[in-house]
Amino acid sequence: MNDIQRFETNKRLSRTVIHNGIVYLAGVTSAIRDGNITTQTKSVLEIIDERLAIVGSSKDRILTAQIWLKNIEQDFDAMNAVWDAWIPDESPARATGEVKLAAPSLLVEVIVTAAL
Repeated sequence: MNDIQRFETNKRLSRTVIHNGIVYLAGVTSAIRDGNITTQTKSVLEIIDERLAIVGSSKDRILTAQIWLKNIEQDFDAMNAVWDAWIPDESPARATGEVKLAAPSLLVEVIVTAAL
């Protein structure tokens, strides 16, 4: 019995994995590579909405979020403005940190875990 479901899978990663009623999303980056932090954050959150909807979950069901910013000092407040407008009143557990992202044009990456 295969109790693990994988979606959008290739040799390197699965974009979404479900196990025991929990949805794990791989790190989501913006489809817009030349935008500012506001544009890129909105793009990331739209992609998260889409990936969760495909498997029957939603942002209301997010348990944890990890947010990685290229420049936390410069972009934290603007990213939070977009996040706060998007996330339901009952927020998930969350951590935010500064990292060197995979491409110089990327400003934000978000990883979420959600309940089905």
